[in-house]
Amino acid sequence: MKKHGVRPAARPVLVRIPVEPVEAAIEADAFDAASRNKLAVRGPLFGVASQSEADGQRWQVIAAITNGCPQQARDDLQSKLWFRAKDEAETEAERRALLGAVARLETGKPSEVTVLGTRYRVVRAEEYAGLAPDGGVELPRPTDPEPVLPEWTRTTETAAVDDGLVLDPDAPVTPLQAAEMLTMRSFAYKGSRYPGNVLRDSARAADTHPDVLLLPTSFVVVERTGDERWGVGGGLHATPQDARRALDFSLTWFRPRQAGVIEVTAGPDVDARSLVAEGTHPDLAEMKVLADAADRLRAGRLNEVQVGDTVCRIARSRRLLRWGPDGPESQRPSDVTMVEPMALHPRLDAHGVVHNREEGTRPEDTDTA
Repeated sequence: MKKHGVRPAARPVLVRIPVEPVEAAIEADAFDAASRNKLAVRGPLFGVASQSEADGQRWQVIAAITNGCPQQARDDLQSKLWFRAKDEAETEAERRALLGAVARLETGKPSEVTVLGTRYRVVRAEEYAGLAPDGGVELPRPTDPEPVLPEWTRTTETAAVDDGLVLDPDAPVTPLQAAEMLTMRSFAYKGSRYPGNVLRDSARAADTHPDVLLLPTSFVVVERTGDERWGVGGGLHATPQDARRALDFSLTWFRPRQAGVIEVTAGPDVDARSLVAEGTHPDLAEMKVLADAADRLRAGRLNEVQVGDTVCRIARSRRLLRWGPDGPESQRPSDVTMVEPMALHPRLDAHGVVHNREEGTRPEDTDTA
């Protein structure tokens, strides 16, 4: 926090030189991209991080920093604390403490809650991407992580974004990462497209949270029809292959239902591929366009595929998180909340009993003796 008008000092950046061949190749890829790409900012993302006394200055991400709204992050935290009270609390006192935090999150908009010696904070990151000279969004790099065998099964679990991520402001970084971190320290919104309060909060954050941490690269499906601008077509994924699998599902299963070509009540195995195989659907031509595009995606492990007059691309998404003397930046006053707080689970009493017909947490169940 700023005290007496003095800006907090920025931390020194500890740089390590890559020595392993794979890491050196990743660094070379990063240098090539930095030399030819510009940056385009998409906007803020929100998640939840926790810190206990044993963590020191480090924070642990417990809800992926992928939400477009701070309330969605609070809802993630509410659910985690409710289930911890239900499944993990060993005493009534522990359960009451956890339910007290749940009650706050059901009705209020706290940026941080502390319970049982652990701080839980809504944290804010900035999402941005590289833009090639032709204006296209940066594709996955050759050194980005890829599985040996691509997984296309919809129900198979794969790595989640930010799974197990520890935020450590003093962790050593490579030379290219250090250069990006130092460059982005001065980043702030500019221009008439942003409201005044957004511009003021952005400028203030550069003072109160002068350090920058780079979060792991993630991958997202982006789309463009004709000469339109690129638009995001889904959430963030941990690997390019996870994004391809999401695009395959969207093309063959979700989009036909969204367009009303396949009934929403159709079985889970009914998709564009199955209808093309049957050959009797009235919209067979449209189904064939979607199925063919998805098949090309699978066969070539492509990062871009044409679907009618729309181009679908797997793009790299980058995120930075600001850091100050008290840790990671939380939501700003000007950040937009798209949903209001509410009780997400049935009432759970201090004895661990779930009352399924009653919503929320009653005060008498959270008051400590």
